[in-house]
Amino acid sequence: MTRLSYERHIQLLALAAGFPGSLIALIFLWTGNFSSSAAWTLSLLIVAFWLGFAASLRQRVVFSLQTLSNLLAAMREEDFSLRGRSARSDDAMGEVMIEVNALSETLRTQRLGAIEATALLRTVMEEIDLAIFAFDEKSTLRLVNRAAERLLARPSARLLGFTAEELDLASCLTGPATRTMELNFSGGSGRWGLRRVSFRQDGLPHQLIVLSDLSRTLRDEERQAWQRLIRVLGHELNNSLAPIQSVAQSLERGLHTAMQSPELHDGPAAPLLEDLGQGLGIIRSRTEALGRFMAAYAKLARLPQPKLSSINAGECIGRAVKLETRLKVVLLPGPQVTISADADQLEQLLINLIRNATDAALETSGGVQVGWSRQGGQFDVWVLDDGPGIPNTANLFVPFFTTKQGGSGIGLVLSRQIAEAHGGELTLKNRTDARGCEARLRLPI
Repeated sequence: MTRLSYERHIQLLALAAGFPGSLIALIFLWTGNFSSSAAWTLSLLIVAFWLGFAASLRQRVVFSLQTLSNLLAAMREEDFSLRGRSARSDDAMGEVMIEVNALSETLRTQRLGAIEATALLRTVMEEIDLAIFAFDEKSTLRLVNRAAERLLARPSARLLGFTAEELDLASCLTGPATRTMELNFSGGSGRWGLRRVSFRQDGLPHQLIVLSDLSRTLRDEERQAWQRLIRVLGHELNNSLAPIQSVAQSLERGLHTAMQSPELHDGPAAPLLEDLGQGLGIIRSRTEALGRFMAAYAKLARLPQPKLSSINAGECIGRAVKLETRLKVVLLPGPQVTISADADQLEQLLINLIRNATDAALETSGGVQVGWSRQGGQFDVWVLDDGPGIPNTANLFVPFFTTKQGGSGIGLVLSRQIAEAHGGELTLKNRTDARGCEARLRLPI
């Protein structure tokens, strides 16, 4: 059985409503004392008005419903700019239009709020210095921020759609949700703080991974501890060394004057006095050396904040290379790059790296190469040597630790402190393509 449409129902009801009156009018018309032409004319008028009012009623109802349908369809398509006309509070359809318009305005406000909140969230995710990954129920990467791209050294287009196992992040999806891990990535390695939370999107479970680099925080705390220790040791040692050195110098001068006397110079006590003079000389020289030793370490506690200015990176590297005269350092060509840095501190850092590389290369009669490159917003400088390599990389940046004969153990520590003060990082590792070591400085442009 065919079901009548809503419009046909309205039309039949309108015809039924006008049928009794029209029928009675026609009966009176044809039974009355009217001419045939008048009867036909009036009959046509009655039927025309009857059908016309029925069609008008149908059109009025259908038009209002179609208007409401269009408004609701626009809201479904998230177009909240359309509004219904004739929105009045003194009739039923006007009240419906008022409520529909109010609903559209509410949805528009909520939609704008959601868009602004999403834009703010995306901005925060892009600018925050935390690596953020979102994986779906199949462990496929669906969301990644800029810090995560730098960490994996790949753009998002080459990350999205890969599984956690392919990205070496499978261990982050298992185990405790909050913990510290040792992880190695193309863009960084060290200790990382892991936080993992679950959320749902489109009704499906997802996992959000947040990785924070703890290495720099630990290094900052370690450096502050060393600085406090150096300040305390320097203060106490200087308080003791100064009078010891002064007394030793005074005794040495007095002994030297006394030794000019013939009685003492040729007497039986002459050998003893000579030994005493040598002992005082040793005390004086060692106190002076210890004072210079502590003065060198005091640099770690007194490194000033960098005074940033625009410098030509290639010229700065070239000046540092020219200062090394013991070995011909090969300077590889690189792009023109202007960075914001403290020229004096940056040159000191490069001098330390080139000097260390030269010391290593001289042990094996090898060479040293220096080059630089630019990758997006990062500037890299690398120093390669053909030396024997690093037997122990764990203590390279620990103050007082050195593998060189007569080394002070502060060059690399001071260099990394300068790099991090510029917002960059310094790494030192054995080469994988040949014998030797690679020192790499990375600074933001």
